[in-house]
Amino acid sequence: MSGYLLVFIAAVLWAFIGVFSKAILEAGVSSMEIAFWRATIAGILFLIHAVIKKELVLQKRSDAPIFIAFAIFGVTVFYSSLILAIDAGSISLAYILLYSAPAWVVLLAFLLLKEAISPKKLILLALALAGVILVSLDNSSSIAVNPRAIFWGLLAGLSYASYYIFGKWILGHYKVITIYAFILPIGALGLLPFVNFSAKTPITYLYILAVSFLSTYLAYLVYFTGLKKIEASKAVMVATVEPVISAILASIFFAEVLGTKGIIGGLFILLASFLSLDFKKKT
Repeated sequence: MSGYLLVFIAAVLWAFIGVFSKAILEAGVSSMEIAFWRATIAGILFLIHAVIKKELVLQKRSDAPIFIAFAIFGVTVFYSSLILAIDAGSISLAYILLYSAPAWVVLLAFLLLKEAISPKKLILLALALAGVILVSLDNSSSIAVNPRAIFWGLLAGLSYASYYIFGKWILGHYKVITIYAFILPIGALGLLPFVNFSAKTPITYLYILAVSFLSTYLAYLVYFTGLKKIEASKAVMVATVEPVISAILASIFFAEVLGTKGIIGGLFILLASFLSLDFKKKT
């Protein structure tokens, strides 16, 4: 199977996080509990995988703080904020704001790594900001655009940016199964104090298993398998279809339709995401 197809399959599996999560939310399960079970079940699967492959080991104790930080931002904050954004607004809105991540990377690199913001990066930031403003002004009757939805969506994008910040170093030193075998359980522990467990029907458990196995464990494995076959920049470009697919799925399953401003704003954010790939190759 080609690398492009594998990455596309991963993007589809990630897009289904919105559908599965929305169905679980409608069954009365809280956002924090969904995030907890997603991280816990997928973490157990990666732990088993890592033990079988004999990959459950840290190269150095000094690497532990990096794993913990990645777990907090990349799992505890990211997993919860994405579902909170879906709960507060809509699937489409949450996924569009999620892809503000490259703009956050530019800002974080400037603040934390002292990387200069070039004119091209300013264009990226301007496009992303314009997109967020347009999305926030969307007056579509089927999409709930409100301050809470915008806040959680942008926080999802900010925490997703940790995959760029931490991922560049950690993927150069550890295998994927090792990384997720550590960060998912740690991230789940970070979520546990905020979880109020509720009663669930068999179909709700099925959705929880789906978001944990299909959209997390399997999606990560498929994506990184595809990444081995094609260039990282091309893989990310293919994966950027994720918010488009999520919007289509949201329209099919929940009748969510973005208004004109939301569509234009979403295109601006996605354009900024595409441009960031070019920036990374040249800077």
